[in-house]
Amino acid sequence: MTDIVKLLKKKIDDIHHLTYNFVKWVVIASVTGAAGGVVGSFFVMAVAFSNDVFAQYSRLIFLLPLGGLAIAALYQLADFDEIKGCNRVIERVRAEEQLPLVVAPLIFVSTFITQILGGSAGREGAAIQIGGAIGTKVGHIFKLNEKDMPLIVLSGVSGVFSALFGTPLTAAFFALEVVSVGIIYYSGLIPCISSSLVAYGISRLFGLPGEQWSFVHIPGIEITVILKVVLLGVCCAAVSVLFVLSIDYTRKLFCKLFSNTYIRIASGGGIIIVLSLIFSSGTYNGTGMGIIENALEGQAQPWDFIIKIVFTAVTLGAGFKGGEIIPTFFIGATMGCVAAGLIGLDPGFGAAVGIAATFCGAVNCPVASVILGAELFGGSGLLYFTVACAVSYLLSGYYSLYGSQKIIYSKTRAEYINMKAK
Repeated sequence: MTDIVKLLKKKIDDIHHLTYNFVKWVVIASVTGAAGGVVGSFFVMAVAFSNDVFAQYSRLIFLLPLGGLAIAALYQLADFDEIKGCNRVIERVRAEEQLPLVVAPLIFVSTFITQILGGSAGREGAAIQIGGAIGTKVGHIFKLNEKDMPLIVLSGVSGVFSALFGTPLTAAFFALEVVSVGIIYYSGLIPCISSSLVAYGISRLFGLPGEQWSFVHIPGIEITVILKVVLLGVCCAAVSVLFVLSIDYTRKLFCKLFSNTYIRIASGGGIIIVLSLIFSSGTYNGTGMGIIENALEGQAQPWDFIIKIVFTAVTLGAGFKGGEIIPTFFIGATMGCVAAGLIGLDPGFGAAVGIAATFCGAVNCPVASVILGAELFGGSGLLYFTVACAVSYLLSGYYSLYGSQKIIYSKTRAEYINMKAK
């Protein structure tokens, strides 16, 4: 009888413990998501405003070197390492790095300057850093311990990411996958999903529609289409590696040529001015969301993705701020559109596959990439997105936009390798 009582007591304690943790994480992550949703929504509007202003006043490009000097001065004033970027958030999750709240306003203002003056960058790099900073602050407010802090940082990332793109599931799984390739932090499911959904709801209250392109035609399941999608996946892997290496080598080259941060970023601004005079349409400045939509409608030039790689590599390599994921979408969409036309697929469908699979190759997050395809283009293409992302994930090797990303398990065999991404 005593054993039964003890067993019953243990079961009750287990239920109490699990219930307590469930409620704790829903509450804390919802607070994080609310903060991330508000900040993320303002950030989306700020980036959209900056791109609209630049589209109207393209001569602002001539102020880009001055904007770069302002960014460098802001980071020096804050005594903050401007090179690490999103890697700092990844390191914070592993408790290898502190993430002060000053990250949020720094990256917000710096990305705005980059965008309004015509630099080629995205917005999600800021989302990751802002979300990580918000999560860290909330964790301190609730006095979370070192075991819980990584989860609240991840929930902050998923919240702001969700507000920016309007893809709550992608945001949650991206945060869970991006730190360590080969494993998913399932303990973060409730925190990340709670934060992501709350932030998504708040972004809707602000009237932000998110990114949804359901007009793309998804073909029915056919073996010939699957084989062609495999070819697209190969192309996406190659382009994602090219993009990662371009940013990495350009950054190293700038640091080698210009040891002074101010000269480095101003020189990069000067190069972007020259490039913008050569390619005067403005196609490759800013986020390029309009070009992504054109590609999804089946219109892209064969050279679009190459030139965007050059613009983005110079912008980010020189020290301007922003994200790499929207440029990855641009590169994947335009390349996929052109490649699909060459192999007999609908160009718009090729662009959709290109977005998901190039994103996968660049960030090593296959689950998030498949969900991204489904959230952006509808669930009917789930099989195709899965095939393309699987191919791109394997063939892109161990390269990543985030050098602090850890490759826990090999991509080719069931082997623990625990190495940093290239």
